[in-house]
Amino acid sequence: MPSWTPFGLLARGKLNIFIYHSIKSAPDPLLPSEPDVRQFDAILGFLRRWFTVLPLTEAIRRLGDDTLPPAAASITLDDGYADNLTHLLPLLEKHELPATIFVADGYLDGGCMWNDVIIESVRGCRANRLDLSPHGLPVIDLDGVAARRRAIDVLLPLVKYRPLSERTPLAAAIARSAGVTPPTDLMLTSTQLKTLARSPLVTIGAHTHLHPILAVEDESTAREEISASKRRLEALTDGSVTLFAYPNGRPQKDYTARDVELTRAAGFDAAVSTAQGFADAASDRFQLPRFTPWDRTLPRFAVRMARHLATSPRPSSAAA
Repeated sequence: MPSWTPFGLLARGKLNIFIYHSIKSAPDPLLPSEPDVRQFDAILGFLRRWFTVLPLTEAIRRLGDDTLPPAAASITLDDGYADNLTHLLPLLEKHELPATIFVADGYLDGGCMWNDVIIESVRGCRANRLDLSPHGLPVIDLDGVAARRRAIDVLLPLVKYRPLSERTPLAAAIARSAGVTPPTDLMLTSTQLKTLARSPLVTIGAHTHLHPILAVEDESTAREEISASKRRLEALTDGSVTLFAYPNGRPQKDYTARDVELTRAAGFDAAVSTAQGFADAASDRFQLPRFTPWDRTLPRFAVRMARHLATSPRPSSAAA
């Protein structure tokens, strides 16, 4: 991309790391922020035209070497959804763009993340009212799409910050109360992961074993969650896994300085957070920020991106 374009002028010396999760086959009324194939196709076309999209490993190296091109960007996806193979990879191949996929390996081969257990429980419950008071949660209105969307917004924060020992059984109890069996096909299988890893456009990174909030877990659990994910993913892909993404990823709230050091000690080369901003030469390589405009139309996406590049300071809320 020529350096004289608007994004090139605004983004000299800045690395923009975009974050996504699942790429839906069609718009999901319960998850309006998740892009579908048609929308993501347009987004990738926009990024290819206006940014220099680099593999994250190369982008981090060039950030350190001060050889980053103008409007440098990297694409990342968290969690390890099966649609990263079925929907994302064909789009990456179409646009010839690289991406890094951070996988929570504990959900491979039929697992379902706690948040998806809750989302699918709300989606699949046949009643218009769900009484979760026996589990210490509220009675939830499910009468209509808007009510179910609100129910998801209410329930997820009430469960998210519990330790794994509480969060996983509570999500399962919600599914039982809703009369829903969680899906077994949302996440990648080991075979699908290996297929992705063989693509020259895909880098596999680690995202812990079971996606805990590291800050609420004890040090032993956090260490094992971080290191075990690296070991298993390297065994499955027969390659080196050098990049890590903190689950949820907000500094001090979702992970702490302890977890940064555990990540470094586990042998990773760099890690990404969800602190909003762009990376520059002064950024901590183990707390690289990420930012994505969530607008559903490209003009608004472009405006928000330009405003971000022009006004966002380098994140100063890093775990210390």
